[in-house]
Amino acid sequence: MKKRKLENPGLDSLKAELKRVRYRQRYHSAIRSTVYTLLTVAAIAVLVATLLLPVLRIYGSSMTPSLYEGDIVVSVKEMSFDRGDIISFYYNNKILVKRVIAFEGEWVNIDEDGNVYVNGALLDEPYVKEKAFGECDITLPYQVPDGRVFVMGDHRTTSVDSRSSTVGCVFEEQVVGRILYRVWPLSQMGPVE
Repeated sequence: MKKRKLENPGLDSLKAELKRVRYRQRYHSAIRSTVYTLLTVAAIAVLVATLLLPVLRIYGSSMTPSLYEGDIVVSVKEMSFDRGDIISFYYNNKILVKRVIAFEGEWVNIDEDGNVYVNGALLDEPYVKEKAFGECDITLPYQVPDGRVFVMGDHRTTSVDSRSSTVGCVFEEQVVGRILYRVWPLSQMGPVE
């Protein structure tokens, strides 16, 4: 067997090898840094979306014409809202979206034409295109119990809401947040009214 003679590498080949090793170290460091940054941003986004600004997808037609099935909306977690605000709340392991009509202690009445009265005053509802009595099995006039909110959908003929004893009035603890902004579809992006 013939022995090979080992040659010392030249200065140029040592410089090239050193450059290659350093480049490889920088490349791995950049990849690692990018992955850590992406994981951190994703974790922060999940926390914000879960704790502060839940993002919801609309299912069903109970809120048309204000919101349509497939719309994606952002809500803000807050417990202060006004009459006419759209809120999301938990009901039977689902999240429903309805409009605030009355607060605790207030009296709600609905006539056969679908006009809604709160404490005897006709409610101005420019967001409702077709008024209807809808599915109602509660005794009217109805007083909203303590710690609850009376809600109704904008599409009164199809919405199952506080007019029905199956949903009833919403406990304040059930409220996820107030719907603020539509982010999808892009053509209708903007504040939700």
